[in-house]
Amino acid sequence: MIDVDRINELARKSRTPEGLTPEEKEEQAALRRAYIDAVKQNLEAQLKNTYIADGCGYKRKPVKQEKYERK
Repeated sequence: MIDVDRINELARKSRTPEGLTPEEKEEQAALRRAYIDAVKQNLEAQLKNTYIADGCGYKRKPVKQEKYERK
């Protein structure tokens, strides 16, 4: 389980004059990465159960796209 309260606590502390210790910065980065990974996993699971209806009423699954590159 992702500890969102701890993520928020570290974010608030990072904005104070004392800032974060190097250990807290590492913890913050790890917690943020875990949170982002969980959100992506939930979205992928939701999309697996999603169908698109075309104009004729046919339902189909969305096609997975390749990674989008910003230019």
